[in-house]
Amino acid sequence: MQPAREFVLTLSCRDTKGIVYTVSGLLYQAGCNILDSQQFGDIGEASATGLFFMRVHFEAPAHLADGATLDRLFTSVREQYGMDATFHDLSRRPRLLLMVSQHGHCLNDLLYRWHSQQLNVDIAAIVSNHPDFAGLAERYAIPFHHLPLPAGSSAEAKRAQERQVEALIERERVDLTVLARYMQILSADFCGFMKGRAINIHHSFLPSFKGAKPYFQAHDRGVKLIGATAHYVTADLDEGPIIEQDVARVDHSLSAQDFTAVGRDVECMVLARAVRWHVEHRVLLNGQKTVVFR
Repeated sequence: MQPAREFVLTLSCRDTKGIVYTVSGLLYQAGCNILDSQQFGDIGEASATGLFFMRVHFEAPAHLADGATLDRLFTSVREQYGMDATFHDLSRRPRLLLMVSQHGHCLNDLLYRWHSQQLNVDIAAIVSNHPDFAGLAERYAIPFHHLPLPAGSSAEAKRAQERQVEALIERERVDLTVLARYMQILSADFCGFMKGRAINIHHSFLPSFKGAKPYFQAHDRGVKLIGATAHYVTADLDEGPIIEQDVARVDHSLSAQDFTAVGRDVECMVLARAVRWHVEHRVLLNGQKTVVFR
């Protein structure tokens, strides 16, 4: 007898009565065993979208244990509620592409978490516009692609480089691209190509302290809280749907270098959480914001 396989079902639709009953009842009738279920209705507030979100972690019997069969089983429910529903097979490890420029703290943190099996993914490749981390990639036996963008590169040259990344994403069947301090402004076309499949990290001082050395600028202004934001990539620079944020306290006794070190630690933690929640299918897009089932 084949063992049951685990899946996660994520769904969203207009909020109405009977959704949880219908979904759980169908899975029960099909012989599935629900291990965990979370739901949220975005209703009641002036800014509410009126949408309902659900994440169901379940075991499926052998005769249902593939995404296509489960999709067919769910056809009538999907049509009844106008539902956006996806089944995720937990036996398949998501494939990541990591992009970095010259600050390697987030890259190094993600590689350590992956290597120590804290992050259940496969890393398909690392892309950088600088050669600095080729050695680090080699130590982890991960393909490294140096795709340079010299200062002053034209929009056409930048787009040509992005097309190389797009081809790599398709060739390597990448599920998620992580901008682990990749310091380039992306084109609208590239952002559209990666919609909902790319996460960025940056300090949370924006719109204050733009440009170079933001932690030094914060130090000069006597800032008391340092934070970081992880969000999905959109054509609106640093304004995509937020997945995770955190802060750390600082004070007058710390130097500008200390501020930078604290900020980088927060960036690492926030990005790692966002990546883990995404690959565990805990993040659902809700217009300009997200629903995160922790």
